[in-house]
Amino acid sequence: MSTTPVSPPDLSPSAKAGPRDWAALAVLMLPVLLVSVDNTVLAFALPEISSALQPTGAQQLWIIDIYPLVLAGLLVAMGSLGDRIGRRRLLLIGSTGFAAVSVAAAYAPSAELLIVARGALGFFGAMLMPSTLSLLRNIFLDGDQRRFAIAIWASCFAAGAALGPIVGGFLLEHAWWGSVFLLAVPVLIPLLVLAPMFVPESKDPNPGRVDVVSIGLSMLALAPLVYAIKRLAGDGMGLAALVPAVVGVLALVLFVRRQLRRSDPMLDVRLFRVTAFSGAVIVNLLSVFSLVGFLFFVSQHLQLVIGHSPMQAGIALVPGLAVMVVAGMSVVLLVRWIRPSTIIVAALLLSAIGYGLVFLTASPSAVTPIIVAFAVLGAGIGAAETLSNDLIVSSVPPTKAGAASAVSETAYEMGAVLGTAVLGSILTASYTSHFTVPAGIDAAQAAAAQQTLGGAHAVAETLPAVQADALLAAAGSAFDSGVAITSAIGAALMVVSALVAWRMLRPQQVGNVQDRLPSHEP
Repeated sequence: MSTTPVSPPDLSPSAKAGPRDWAALAVLMLPVLLVSVDNTVLAFALPEISSALQPTGAQQLWIIDIYPLVLAGLLVAMGSLGDRIGRRRLLLIGSTGFAAVSVAAAYAPSAELLIVARGALGFFGAMLMPSTLSLLRNIFLDGDQRRFAIAIWASCFAAGAALGPIVGGFLLEHAWWGSVFLLAVPVLIPLLVLAPMFVPESKDPNPGRVDVVSIGLSMLALAPLVYAIKRLAGDGMGLAALVPAVVGVLALVLFVRRQLRRSDPMLDVRLFRVTAFSGAVIVNLLSVFSLVGFLFFVSQHLQLVIGHSPMQAGIALVPGLAVMVVAGMSVVLLVRWIRPSTIIVAALLLSAIGYGLVFLTASPSAVTPIIVAFAVLGAGIGAAETLSNDLIVSSVPPTKAGAASAVSETAYEMGAVLGTAVLGSILTASYTSHFTVPAGIDAAQAAAAQQTLGGAHAVAETLPAVQADALLAAAGSAFDSGVAITSAIGAALMVVSALVAWRMLRPQQVGNVQDRLPSHEP
């Protein structure tokens, strides 16, 4: 058989998309841009949030993690709900709630309340992303046009990430940190106006019942597992990590068994028996893991170690983000001559090389090597994300597009959670262990400075110039020691993921996934 197509052939009648359909694509890119801008802006706003709200190291990680944690836990449920009540309707509900909560997050007076607001954003954000991808699956029935639309969809994440640091940097230099959350409002208002005009409603004509038990099990499986990973990375193996891990695994087993036994499962877990589908999900997860883990430390390195302003740090990463966009669009043409599995393996190896460059060049003065490394990483991420998303959403009938899109988005958000939880926790632990307290720093100041790099800068602002310089030098050295260790781990994980992709996405594994699905078990 031919190995050139990215996605399996679409057996349903297809028709070329018209101008209204491409207008719908443009409208659906608004929430995609919003989510990617929001994630990037938050990474660059962390230093100011640390200074203003004084979060502990754990709170700083939760400010980042709670949003993708809640989001990932609800994506499957919301994707299934969109199939039932209408994907456009769910998109509009989520947009309204997201805009309102964004205003609340902007004015959060404490780290605790900001964490709560970020959790609420995750709840409404779970309504946005599966809706966009599943609507595209139903609007673009022609395989080539769908692949191109998904490439644009994936590239919008990179475009939003490029826009986020620049717009966010401008806001952070001229306003308070909360202004970055207000970006959601001018993006979502046009969506609420234009979506009813251009985006057609779609849903499953024969929806199953809403399964509250499965929703609860999916949340109970995800949250404890992520918490266990965070504790394991930060504190090592112990009851605090072991107990939630066991709870999460048991809930996951119960969730899978329940889906197999139901005639109308919330998520058809039989899809994961197909090697190509599972491989595409793993590639999706690990690609985002690589990107978010990298951004977690590079944004702090550029601002708090090098001394760049938020806008300068954002501009420094624009070349890599531009490469990501170009790579995502280019693979649509490359798959005509090169096997998709070959491109994905090469893309993941590029990500490993990007991390390897950071490992070899990490120092308190490194700027150009960081820019080059991120460009290499961006090329890999852009290519891998486009191909993996296309394979996932094209492997199911259009009526089940919401559930399949939710799988893709769950992998994306789990990658974001794990990238921060694993690499972020390792970096934080390494920073604390390598930090040497300079002379003249009292115990309370030393404790605050040892928790996070942002905490060290907050303490330095209260010290005389000589002591402040000594403290910042010690903090920068400790942080970059952690960056080197984290980069080595990231490179190794990307090599392993390339091997997994080579094994699971070989040409003979990629056919019509729907034809090879096993029948339901009783």
